[in-house]
Amino acid sequence: MSLIEQIKEKAKKANKKIVLPEGEEERTLRAADSVIEEGYASLILLGNRALIRQKATDFGLKNIDKVEIIDPKENPKQRYYAEMLYEIRKNKGMTIETAMELVQDPLYLATLLIKNGEVAGEVAGAQNATGDVLRPAFQIVKTLPGVSVVSGAFVMIMKDTQWGDNGVMVFADCAAHPCPNEHELAEIAVVTAKTAKAIAGLDPRVAMLSFSTKGSAKHEMVDKVINATRIAQEMDPTLKIDGELQADAAIVPKVGASKAPGSSIAGKANVLIFPTLEVGNIAYKLVQRLAGAEAIGPVMQGMAAPINDLSRGCSVEDIVSLIAITACQAASK
Repeated sequence: MSLIEQIKEKAKKANKKIVLPEGEEERTLRAADSVIEEGYASLILLGNRALIRQKATDFGLKNIDKVEIIDPKENPKQRYYAEMLYEIRKNKGMTIETAMELVQDPLYLATLLIKNGEVAGEVAGAQNATGDVLRPAFQIVKTLPGVSVVSGAFVMIMKDTQWGDNGVMVFADCAAHPCPNEHELAEIAVVTAKTAKAIAGLDPRVAMLSFSTKGSAKHEMVDKVINATRIAQEMDPTLKIDGELQADAAIVPKVGASKAPGSSIAGKANVLIFPTLEVGNIAYKLVQRLAGAEAIGPVMQGMAAPINDLSRGCSVEDIVSLIAITACQAASK
């Protein structure tokens, strides 16, 4: 059974409810039909009820009648959610009038459904830019306690099974935060380890990557990684983590033994934490293209509830997979 099949089986057992704010979009509708057919999650679609029903008929979808549909513009609880939004944001200058307008926006309503405990997570981005998806998430759902930054992880599935655990590794941050400081980098390490366990089923062995291994170079960027490693260990004393390590020292046993003797992580890492977004983004794309690896993600992490952002070029199967991943994230909290 492939990893994505394992994730889908976990999602079935989790039995979580996920909201899809782009409920009128064709790929989202087709994905919703498949998710209900396979039992990966229960769903709420946001959008015009009549339009969604008509499109489902036109597309020959058989399971949309089993999905709850909420029309943000005709929602009988509109005032209720507006008052909730107003209370959350009034100290930031929110007025009840503005709140009444915003709750008609599916992306805002989706996060309010999460905040109110009606759904466990959200998947969006087939139609909307990342900033538009994440803005209401930051404002309403916010980050996990003790976490100040949202990051994006990729589960990398290599054809060559010598890497990570049978070819499976997790890379972060590859999607969200351009230049984390040492505290933010530590947070990214801690939450990525949780993602690796919840989504990929790994026993996380975290390598904090640098261009230096154990003092082989001196630079403020190296110091950042060293300090982040220490802070991550303080945040979670059970975390299996080491740094600073060069990439080869992190994943090649012979090199790890030579450059970092005595390290329990060097040469054995299955989670790689990159010092900046540019490094992580470049690395995952190179591995994806040059090694023919499958890259699942980005899995957004650090939010108080799982809110995941799709590429606007996503396929139906991409949406299905991300719904299953989101359900697994929700089950791990």
